[in-house]
Amino acid sequence: MAKFWADIGIPVISADELAREAVVTGSSGLEAVRRSFGEGVLGADGSLNRSYLRKLVFSDEEARTTLEGILHPMISDLRDRWLKQRCAEGHKLVVSEIPLLFETDGTSDFDITVLVHASEEARLQRLISYRGMDEEECRRIMAAQMDSTKNLSAADVVIENDGSLDDIEEKALRVLTDLQERVSGGSLRLDLHLHTNGSWDCLSDPELVLRRARELGYGRIAITDHNCLGVALAMAEKYPSEVIPGEEVKTAEGVDIIGLYLSEEIPKGTPAEETIERIRGQGGIAYLPHPYAGGKGGGGRLADSLAPLCDLVEVFNARLHSPAMNQRAEKLARVHGKLRAAGSDAHTIGEVGNAYVDVRSHDNNPEALLAALDAHCSVGGTEASRLVHLASTWAKVRKRLPGHPERLT
Repeated sequence: MAKFWADIGIPVISADELAREAVVTGSSGLEAVRRSFGEGVLGADGSLNRSYLRKLVFSDEEARTTLEGILHPMISDLRDRWLKQRCAEGHKLVVSEIPLLFETDGTSDFDITVLVHASEEARLQRLISYRGMDEEECRRIMAAQMDSTKNLSAADVVIENDGSLDDIEEKALRVLTDLQERVSGGSLRLDLHLHTNGSWDCLSDPELVLRRARELGYGRIAITDHNCLGVALAMAEKYPSEVIPGEEVKTAEGVDIIGLYLSEEIPKGTPAEETIERIRGQGGIAYLPHPYAGGKGGGGRLADSLAPLCDLVEVFNARLHSPAMNQRAEKLARVHGKLRAAGSDAHTIGEVGNAYVDVRSHDNNPEALLAALDAHCSVGGTEASRLVHLASTWAKVRKRLPGHPERLT
């Protein structure tokens, strides 16, 4: 469970890792263990003989208490340092993995406790199968742990883990979404316009895009690749609460229209009004991005005719380097009474987080998003560096080179 969270960008620290750090070769922690338990706890190279120590402490309660008295204060100090570093980096949610949290009465140090629980039989078989331990040693370790029924009643959230890895991953993501909403106080930060390697001018791995968004506190993103829906649909299926499937369609008029919550790709070159009709026909949201940008926005020539037909108008686009363009878009939305949106328009991982839409937490569907935007919407962001356009140019070139898996023809 902790590994799933770490793999998607949540800072995770393990008590077991800290315990190993506390007794590295030559450390004061290892010397304290040697003084208490003798030379037998050291291997030939001077490092800790973990197998010897484990057998000793799980067969002698007094020895285990002595070891915990040495290590627990050190682990606590190391964790405090780690937490301060993550706080300084701006992380709102961090995870500590602690096998003996309830046994050591450490719950008061944390806001929320999540217990991953498996039956005794499942735990026994996993220790034998995956760690190569014999049954007698496994039972000694399990006997030293708190009665699981007490843990169950003490935890804020309980995850049953008697199934497959796929089962626990699904549960891990579901719980994580809930925790992120608690951290945000019921609000949700969105980026409604960004790209992945599904776009012809972008090389960003969609998993890394989502991971970066999570690290920055975004609860949901819209993947809106140019004239391509496949990547967005695959990501939305894998992460149903975190990804909105979308497409940025280059219309016959040369102006871009974004469709959110699409299920079928709309061909490039479809007339603008027909594109909007097709979006609506799928139950999606029609979104007018960068209406005053040159080229992709038509320089505003269709802004007043298309804005009334769309649900959303993008009032902040981080890739526009003239503030006046975003200001005119803000006025356009106001004049036509349209809901406001914002997007980083990210084509690189580093651009993720350059724009945001803050709304109340809501289910991931078109009706709920529109209602949330209508109830309360705060938009903003930071202008991207002009150098990001070089990355887009390189992506176009790279995809035309031989050997690229997505080579353009």
